[in-house]
Amino acid sequence: MAVLLIAGAAVAQNPWDVAKQAAGGEATKKLESEVNKRLLEEGRKNQCTFKTDSDQFEKSCNKQMKNVANALISAKKKLNESGVQNFKFEVSGHTDSAGNEGHNVELSKKRAAVIVKELIAKGIPADQIDSVGKGSSERLVKPDDTKQKKAKNRRYEVRVRL
Repeated sequence: MAVLLIAGAAVAQNPWDVAKQAAGGEATKKLESEVNKRLLEEGRKNQCTFKTDSDQFEKSCNKQMKNVANALISAKKKLNESGVQNFKFEVSGHTDSAGNEGHNVELSKKRAAVIVKELIAKGIPADQIDSVGKGSSERLVKPDDTKQKKAKNRRYEVRVRL
């Protein structure tokens, strides 16, 4: 029999309850993985380009943001149908490796915040979405020593965090 500590007191847990929790945890991890795969695909298909060293879009990004917002709405529906209520969407901003990393982290935070603002304007509740800046710490392409490689690293990604 498993023992659970609650406020310093040992409480016996039924083995069946322990098994259900473990199975539920695995199902939740699988669901999170499926949802994130879909969100990453949508984000990659719907990237917005920013002006150099700026958090302003090169051109209109309305269509891309509508597509990403729709993907988030679908993900939310899937999570809710599966009984998952406590989740947040996370937009992470990324840069290439050029320049000072401290500056890149700040720039990536600003770009992620712009994406979040756009998604909120498209109907995603503000309390369900956060932004983070990653700078160049999670590059897709290493080394990013050409224009094309640098462009692949300048991106945003959207995930769900359970």
